Amino acid sequence: MQKTSARLLSLLSLLQARRDWPGALLADRLEVSPRTVRRDVDRLRELGYPIVAFKGPDGGYRLDAGTELPPLLFDDEQAVALAIALQIATTSGAGIEEAAARALTTVRQVMPARLRHRIDTLQVTAVERPAFRPNPRVDSGVIMTLSAAVHAREVLRFDHTPVGDKDRTGPSERRVQPHHLVTWGGRWYLVAWDLDREDWRTFRADRITPRTPTGPRFTPRELPGGNVAAFVTSKFNSSPGSAASGGSGGSGDWPCRGEVILDLPAATVSRHTRDAVVEELGPDRCRLILGSWSWPGLAAAIGRFDADFEVVGPAELKDAVARLARRYADAANGSH
Repeated sequence: MQKTSARLLSLLSLLQARRDWPGALLADRLEVSPRTVRRDVDRLRELGYPIVAFKGPDGGYRLDAGTELPPLLFDDEQAVALAIALQIATTSGAGIEEAAARALTTVRQVMPARLRHRIDTLQVTAVERPAFRPNPRVDSGVIMTLSAAVHAREVLRFDHTPVGDKDRTGPSERRVQPHHLVTWGGRWYLVAWDLDREDWRTFRADRITPRTPTGPRFTPRELPGGNVAAFVTSKFNSSPGSAASGGSGGSGDWPCRGEVILDLPAATVSRHTRDAVVEELGPDRCRLILGSWSWPGLAAAIGRFDADFEVVGPAELKDAVARLARRYADAANGSH
């Protein structure tokens, strides 16, 4: 039988691997009795891990979210991936560069020597794609405030400085129903219904200074065009240069255009494309609408993100993804 400390680490690793664990299955995996599992769960709770028990035929345990961040356990691959992601985060454009550097230092300090060596020999230099004008940095607190208001469906008040009027008229107070937080051309935008102007508006996040508190909850309206990707694409393509104040064209100019759901954060995806609409769907999911000269080319462009994805449409993109999948499978198997 494992020593108590080693067994606790094994139990914590299992609890992090999936949402719910039946008690009997945990006991079987750890090769201990259900009573020992209960005692080990109590020990982890004393260390600050919010483990809850659930009842039922397969009653067991779940590692829940708590008020504080307890120590986390990563396997070797997760630790290396985290360190690389923190290096790349210096070009996120969300004002997290300094925090990412501090986090990377913290992670590296607690890594075993074998992993520190891998990280030190694999230095990642993240280079932003050139833009017609430098993309302004957005404070991470602003991004979090806008995202929270979108998800809570709460009226948002903020001071907004229009593009080109920064030194002329000054900021104006706006009241909006926030609907989507998107990126276009490396910049963050808030798509919202302006309550005072009774019309849809798109605001650059770097021009927003949120006010508190937020207002009452609202029932979302339907965006023109049916979804945020179509709305933003049509809006920006209708006025050259307005997308990022220094770049014309967009995914709507391509003969082939498709939509997918990617299992990646919006900030990560937006760093690697300038002619797409990226919509945040959660901390680790986003909607991407992208264009290309051909359907196979579009399918290949989506595959370069190296993440699981779901094709929303159209059918031509689904067919191209299937063809590429068969082609790559044949290549991997050595067949023609």
